[in-house]
Amino acid sequence: MAIVYNPYDYEVQADPYPVYAQLRQEAPLYRNDELDFWALSRHADVVTAWPDSARFSSANGILLEPSAWGPQAWRWNSFLAMDPPRHTRFRGLVAGVFTVKQVAALEPFIRGLARRYAQAAVEAGSFDFVTGFAGPLPADVISELVGVPDGDRAELRRLTDVLIHRAEGEQDLPRAAAEAALAMASYYLDLIGQRRRGPRDDLVTALTQAHDTEGQLSDQEITAVLFLLAGAGTETTTRLLSNAWYQAWRHPDELAKAWAGNITGWIGETLRYDSPVQAVARTAAVPLDRHGVRVPAGARILLLSGAANRDGRVFADPDRYDIGRDTSEAVVFGRGRHFCLGAPLARLEASIALEEMTRRVASYEIDEATAARVHSSAVRGFTRLPTTVQPW
Repeated sequence: MAIVYNPYDYEVQADPYPVYAQLRQEAPLYRNDELDFWALSRHADVVTAWPDSARFSSANGILLEPSAWGPQAWRWNSFLAMDPPRHTRFRGLVAGVFTVKQVAALEPFIRGLARRYAQAAVEAGSFDFVTGFAGPLPADVISELVGVPDGDRAELRRLTDVLIHRAEGEQDLPRAAAEAALAMASYYLDLIGQRRRGPRDDLVTALTQAHDTEGQLSDQEITAVLFLLAGAGTETTTRLLSNAWYQAWRHPDELAKAWAGNITGWIGETLRYDSPVQAVARTAAVPLDRHGVRVPAGARILLLSGAANRDGRVFADPDRYDIGRDTSEAVVFGRGRHFCLGAPLARLEASIALEEMTRRVASYEIDEATAARVHSSAVRGFTRLPTTVQPW
């Protein structure tokens, strides 16, 4: 029976790992004629392709959806949808205002947020781990960094969720998501205008002032960076936290390790075992020969990091959730020039968030029957995770 891999299929989104195993074993270079893409699933192929912009171009974007694919993809994904030298310039300008020092300076703010949200959740006893904790925390952190006023943050979180969600069978941006994108773009352009007129100590101001020998970033280019932060900086951390919470509950022996203090291992193994980012797209910049097959130039190729992280050639007993394992080879935040600038912030947020929860919660139960997953071709995690806790 032929393997069928469709990243839009709700059954695949519910549990992609069995089909990933088939792909790695039987079709390491997979072709989907209906959706017109190829896919690489083995660890060696994914880690080799990820940083290789000469062969695997990012210039058409990182998502398969038609509205997000093509030379204008940078409008939504900023420098993630660029190749050198343009990628080098944009990443350099953003990196200059997104430094390790700035991230470290956020630690007290993140700690205060995590304590407030964790305490409220524990006092409630029963709550939605996503909407009550894992969602608002990273969204508020990014909003604080960017300079979004408190009163606007909840609406931006809602718009980001609408932008990500896809109904079953939808393979492109639905009307609700398109409207959310326009609303977010309008909001960001207004915020940028405010900061150009009255600078403040925030990321938007820093981006308006960043410059190099080619000049400054335009309002549209800054808006693209803010869209990237809303998605990569908020959604992925929310899904990481929900996946960690869920997987620890599913694996009591591993939960005990987490509660014993191995928060770093808990985060690392969750990123490997059930990563919030399952795939990124690339364009074949030249004809490629892989696994005895010629891929033509211009073809769309999915790099399945979710599959690569369960490759038994690299990870012993890869389908076992093991908080104590070495996860240094996991494909999580990219490789090379596309390594995620926000990785230190994501790890810091997740570490603080989970520390604050474990300090307050002795045990917990998840109502799996009413839990709900995000529906996306690339992002994996929960939109609802009903939880009941027993405090210490």
